[in-house]
Amino acid sequence: MFRRTFWFTAGAAAGVWATQKVNRKIKALTPESLAAQAADKAVEAGHRIKEFALDVRAGMVQREAELGDALGLDAAPDDARALPPQRHLAALDNQPKPPHGNSYNRNEDH
Repeated sequence: MFRRTFWFTAGAAAGVWATQKVNRKIKALTPESLAAQAADKAVEAGHRIKEFALDVRAGMVQREAELGDALGLDAAPDDARALPPQRHLAALDNQPKPPHGNSYNRNEDH
């Protein structure tokens, strides 16, 4: 009698455990859950790429300093990497003026 009760209880417990496991797996495979998992993976990949880019940039700065020391170049100031100020092209100042003092109006020909 105890043997049958033991196996009945063991079977019921295994059934409950298997049902819970299947229900969890089904919930994990819903479209919302899959989308959330994909978003988490994308964010994680973005963080890894950012860390990689920062490591590469630090390595570039270090190597540039080593090359500057090896070549005897002075360190450039921080604003050396800034864009130069815009220059006014001299060619624009030497444009010929229209003959009548007015700009060309293409609608006059029609």
